[in-house]
Amino acid sequence: MHIEHELKLDFKDVLIRPKRSTLTSRSNVDIARQFAFRHGKDAYDGIPIIAANMDSTGTFDMARALQPVGLSVALHKHYAVEEYAAYFNGLERKSAAFYSIGITRADEEKFDKVMAAAGGRIGYACIDVANGYHENFVTFIARIRTAWPELVIMAGNVVTGEMTEQLILSGADIVKVGIGPGSVCTTRKMTGVGYPQLSAIIECADAAHGLGGLICADGGCATPGDVAKAFGGGADFVMLGGMLAGHNESGGERIERDGQAFRRFYGMSSKAAMDKYAGGVAGYRAAEGKEVLIPDRGPVEVTVHEILGGVRSACTYVGARRLKELTKRTTFVRVTQQLNEVFGKG
Repeated sequence: MHIEHELKLDFKDVLIRPKRSTLTSRSNVDIARQFAFRHGKDAYDGIPIIAANMDSTGTFDMARALQPVGLSVALHKHYAVEEYAAYFNGLERKSAAFYSIGITRADEEKFDKVMAAAGGRIGYACIDVANGYHENFVTFIARIRTAWPELVIMAGNVVTGEMTEQLILSGADIVKVGIGPGSVCTTRKMTGVGYPQLSAIIECADAAHGLGGLICADGGCATPGDVAKAFGGGADFVMLGGMLAGHNESGGERIERDGQAFRRFYGMSSKAAMDKYAGGVAGYRAAEGKEVLIPDRGPVEVTVHEILGGVRSACTYVGARRLKELTKRTTFVRVTQQLNEVFGKG
């Protein structure tokens, strides 16, 4: 048994310290990024925010809504082969959508079929497991990299620098960072395992960037300010679930109660998801997600406008003309309170 005594931080534990700036307007801030990858061949140009690969956010409708403004979607893995092929065949910007893949033989065979049906037009893939620390995950990444050398691969999830390095050396271009911070994830409650998300981002980004790799902060963002903090901490991409759930494009079942509209939102390791896709929770495990009802939010474009506006504004507070500069200009201040909620939460 070992105890680490160094304090680890989450988004709620810090604020970004303002700095002198010559920027006069949020409109002067460029929040697009351009990336070349260590392994994959497609150059990225867009706003590096990705809708999570949950069936209530990672939908074709969400992808079509986010593509015009430069954001991306990690599609959930439960569409049919023909549906994926039709979508990817019509995709203009490859980075607009990641194909999500698990590490079972069936997942790999389905990916091969979609690739064949789409004429190899899939440029980005997200190899996704809850626990990115086992050897099978590492060998699977290496096998996909060998089979598809030009593919941009995002893989996770992990929360430590040494495993970030391992995934990059095995063939990942982007390492997905986060264990347990999601709003409908109960991994920390059920297993006692996790890592405060901001510290995980800082440590994994340092490890990845030293090898020419990138990271995607996955989970824990509840406000546009949290997205800015993730970028400030060194994240190259930020993945959002709950912030993009509940919209017309999100895919969650719409339910009306007492005259108010809600949408279902649940973690992909929840009982609801496993009942839907796996015939129930397997006898050897427990569910590690929950199901909630969230108010129907209407079109996602309003929420996207708020998120992007918040990130631009954060950049103006520290004098970052481009999103790329935000990390270099970020100083975090530890706090005990973030908001004055004397008149209620908002």
